[in-house]
Amino acid sequence: MVIKDLQLSYDKDIVIEDLSIEIKEGKITTIIGPNGCGKSTLLKAMSRILEPIQGEILLDGKDLFTIPTKDIAKRLAFLPQSQDVLNGLTVFELISYGRYPYQKGLGKLSEKDHLAIHKAMTLTHVEDLKNRSIDQLSGGQRQRVWIAMSLAQETKMIFLDEPTTYLDIAHQLDVLHLLKDLNQNAGKTIVMVLHDINQAAFFSDDVIAIKEGQVVKSGPGESVITKKIIQDVFEVDVDIMFDQATNKPITYNYKRL
Repeated sequence: MVIKDLQLSYDKDIVIEDLSIEIKEGKITTIIGPNGCGKSTLLKAMSRILEPIQGEILLDGKDLFTIPTKDIAKRLAFLPQSQDVLNGLTVFELISYGRYPYQKGLGKLSEKDHLAIHKAMTLTHVEDLKNRSIDQLSGGQRQRVWIAMSLAQETKMIFLDEPTTYLDIAHQLDVLHLLKDLNQNAGKTIVMVLHDINQAAFFSDDVIAIKEGQVVKSGPGESVITKKIIQDVFEVDVDIMFDQATNKPITYNYKRL
């Protein structure tokens, strides 16, 4: 996905201006930045939820906003920060919604649909929950079910807006390891927004740091998560060390500038 000279607004307020980046296929890319900097706005534009007032977003060389809606739903999936679910909806029923782009006529599930749903449940380890009501699940279980729904869409790209929000640290790691596994073993291109800088560094191939609607720096985590860039983007001073096993940067000892 290539983004050129992008300008985005809510009402008349410009949120993103003249932004150009490239999302690499088959990689995990994480967007970081302070509250209100435009992270979620950018993610919505890349997911074709918010149309730009200027610039273009190209998917496989085509303008994202000229591709038919059902075709888009077969190529990318979007998980918002919070999701509303009708009470009583089962795990299987929710995951089956991911097959909507492929259904015709009366919308009955085909054998291929059932295979895709089963595969999605297996990959996310929610098979034993399939008959449970969504409103009976924990936050971590719900997030895995939502990811399963996106997998049932059989898209090559998945966009996630703060997928670890409201989860304790154990369930945060469960979700992030799941996404890493889907990237490495199922070939999914993952684009997500995270608040935790160390999680962004550890679980991503590339990091995009944004401030006030502008890209400050993008690239591998070790080139983005530096003392100077963290100061510029977040207005905090940090110390940085590198994990011996992964050579990923680790920030600590935060001080407000």
